[in-house]
Amino acid sequence: MAESTEHQQLAAILGPEPAATFQTVISHLISSPSSLQTLISDLISSEKRSEAEHVFNICKQADHESLSLKLAQLLQVSPDEKTRAMSSILLRKQLLTGDLWRRLSRNTKSTLKHTLLSCIQREDTPTSISKAICYAVSELASAVLFIDGWLELLPFLFQSTSYEAPPKLQECSFLIFAQLSYFFTPFKKELHTVFLYCLSSSTRSDEVKIAAFSAVVNFIPCLRKSEDQDRFHDVLIEMMRTVMGELNKGKEIMAQEAIKLFIELAGTHPTLLSRNGQIIRAMLQIAEAIDVLEQGTRHLAIEFLITLAEAGERAPWIMRRCREFVGLFFPILMRMVSNVKDDPSWHTAETDDDIALGVSGDYCVGQECLHRLAIALGGNNIVPIALEHFTAHFAAPEWPKHHAALIALAQIAEGCSEVMIKDLEQVVAMVLNSLEHPHIRVRWSAINAVSQLSTYLAPDLQVQYHQQVFSALNATIYGLQNRRLLAHAASALRKFIEKCARDILTPYLDEVVSQLVVLLQSEIQMVQVEALTALASVVVSFPEQFQKYYEVVMIPLRVMLLDATNNPVWSKSVACISLVGMAVGKEKFRDDAKKVMEVLMSLQGSQMEPDDLTTSCMLQICADLCKCLGQDFLPYMSAVMPPLLQFVQIKPVETVTSANDNCDMDESDDERFQFLQVLYLKAFCNMLPCACTTCLFI
Repeated sequence: MAESTEHQQLAAILGPEPAATFQTVISHLISSPSSLQTLISDLISSEKRSEAEHVFNICKQADHESLSLKLAQLLQVSPDEKTRAMSSILLRKQLLTGDLWRRLSRNTKSTLKHTLLSCIQREDTPTSISKAICYAVSELASAVLFIDGWLELLPFLFQSTSYEAPPKLQECSFLIFAQLSYFFTPFKKELHTVFLYCLSSSTRSDEVKIAAFSAVVNFIPCLRKSEDQDRFHDVLIEMMRTVMGELNKGKEIMAQEAIKLFIELAGTHPTLLSRNGQIIRAMLQIAEAIDVLEQGTRHLAIEFLITLAEAGERAPWIMRRCREFVGLFFPILMRMVSNVKDDPSWHTAETDDDIALGVSGDYCVGQECLHRLAIALGGNNIVPIALEHFTAHFAAPEWPKHHAALIALAQIAEGCSEVMIKDLEQVVAMVLNSLEHPHIRVRWSAINAVSQLSTYLAPDLQVQYHQQVFSALNATIYGLQNRRLLAHAASALRKFIEKCARDILTPYLDEVVSQLVVLLQSEIQMVQVEALTALASVVVSFPEQFQKYYEVVMIPLRVMLLDATNNPVWSKSVACISLVGMAVGKEKFRDDAKKVMEVLMSLQGSQMEPDDLTTSCMLQICADLCKCLGQDFLPYMSAVMPPLLQFVQIKPVETVTSANDNCDMDESDDERFQFLQVLYLKAFCNMLPCACTTCLFI
């Protein structure tokens, strides 16, 4: 009975007439809010939709040829736009499934090709459907051109690009050219003429020109010979003229789309775009029009220029005229990083994550691009020009210019370190003098510069200017009240210390430890974290010196130990205590070690989860304490080893979630678990030898 019903449905749907029944099935298929592309594979809650899917699948299995023709017919004649859109998608998927195309009859293949091209020509077809049909034509052509060809396609496309063709048809033909570039390389001369004629026309629509330029950008990489690619340089120049013309008319959206295509080509064929500098100069004009053009337009032009700079020798014009290029480009970036305001909320920020308060999009892009430009072109090309601009900015009365010079100096340090070292005296003077600037944002940027230079100009900075830097940071730390500056000063001190040789740091050890103790007593978490990290670095470098510093550093560390709720300060403080303990030895450390273990045991009694970072930190610290105390750690072994063994053996729970579950889990959960297991295994391996050695004394 069920089989008879299915046959009746098939007859109604696939019969000789374009029955409304088939259109009804299609309408059911598109009734769900789910993406059309999914074909309701996940959503079958509607009875009609479920039935429609069932019937459609029967049609696919029973008579794929009739189904293909019916879909093409609906695409051509249905008055409902959603039905036509769904039909184009289903037809494309139907024709490209397996070897279906090979099994279709010659007449059916011809009908389908003719129908698709006819649908593109319909002027009443909405743009979205036209583009969907273009994709269907492109995908079908890429699958069949080498099998049995498509003789009508190329003449159709060339004819459709002519000025007499409707604009929508012109756009569609160029979209298809873009998708099928590889197949049309034998017609490079003809396409060059078509592209140049279109882009040089003053009457073609913006949509047509963007589609044509997209075709150019896709076509050029398909040409294997450089001389063939060079043939299209005049096309690129013409497109650049079009972009400038559109910007003069205020049409920035079209210009942005074109520049995105230029960026795409710059990443693959920079040589073609930097042949004579004409396009580069035009992009520089766009980039510097800060008071005229939108940020988005200017930032795209800057991205194009940076992409070419990063191409190195493949961008010959930039390499030949590097100083000229930097001389034009660097001031644009400096002007961008000068775009900063004194936002009141910046002064009261609790964390350094709020670094962008009061800065513009220009500032953020300019800062990033200064770093990229320095990495790409190196110090010989950047530093001489940069120092000229820094000097001029420091001479200006406006604080944002001083701030910009320091930010730029920090950003170029990595890429220009070898050359900046030659001008270290001038660079250090600029930075250290700014630590006393009346504006707090400038002082912050000066401290930030100290941090960056401590890393990228090490060890020269530490060797030649240790006295000046330590003195300046000491005065800065003791004179600061602002939480943001204190945290940054602590970070700068840590980075400077980490790159100091022992013989350089030793004379300043009393002063450094005193500074760190002051910072440890701050009520600001980000200040405490930086100070703890710096102190740990000093302890590791000078373990023998900490007998005399023990009491003074343990005073703030004992206070932090009792506040286990203040993570990550607590975790770092306990880790720092264990390092100090190992440095001074168990005789001096025994009483504090007992206090530490009491705190750790109380936390263990709170039944923390094994994936808690506090737990992993606690077990690692126990391993360090075990190593330090030796047999004196024995009373704690019975409490520490069982949970450690449990955590080492734990396995991740495997769960299966529905595709519809609103779940935020991702690969980072698994990475976190693996990271914690490594910590547990490390703690276990560190503690096991101690345990075995200790047991020998029982």
